[in-house]
Amino acid sequence: MTGEIGRVALPQRTVDSRLIVVARAQRAEDYDAVLDVLIDAGIRSLELTLTTPGTFDRMPHLLAQYGDVVDLGVGTVTNAADLARAVEAGASYLVTPITSAAFVRQATDAGAAIVPGGLTPTELFASWSAGASAVKIFPAGQVGPAYLKDLRGPFPDLVAVPSGGVDLDGASAWLTADAVAVSVGGPLLGDAFAGGDLVALRDRAQAFVEVCAR
Repeated sequence: MTGEIGRVALPQRTVDSRLIVVARAQRAEDYDAVLDVLIDAGIRSLELTLTTPGTFDRMPHLLAQYGDVVDLGVGTVTNAADLARAVEAGASYLVTPITSAAFVRQATDAGAAIVPGGLTPTELFASWSAGASAVKIFPAGQVGPAYLKDLRGPFPDLVAVPSGGVDLDGASAWLTADAVAVSVGGPLLGDAFAGGDLVALRDRAQAFVEVCAR
């Protein structure tokens, strides 16, 4: 999705899967056991959040272990230094909860895909017109899939990823409303990072993969 403003496309594997799982762990050392299950269940795009201590330090290991089969993005990017470090670490894409044309320019100049967050039409259009790869409608649970249909009127080319409160039924509805992908956290992960049942996690992940499959 490259255009006159130098837009960097989202990774094709993420686009094809139509599902991004937000992995928010207590410690970076906790990623592996959960990621093993998610990837085995068919998850192909994961957002590792910077609210998890040690994420950057863990990235080389995670990329070596999983990088051939899954896109590993870095999320909760809230400053320019972390954005630069995420690019240097080899993140497949960047996600920020805020609207920042400066972040979009910094990522695009580095050749990195970026998905900035926003809720209002003004915020979403500002990021899109700055060259974002896609925009994150956040918190999506406050508006619902019909909101994206409304946005299509003034912004027919907008590429959107809803995030925040997207459950299984919501994933189907948002994708039907033409979201490029859905970003899912708690409704899929549940208590997996707190010692929860990994068999149940696999079942939830497989259900989301099935719903999001083309």
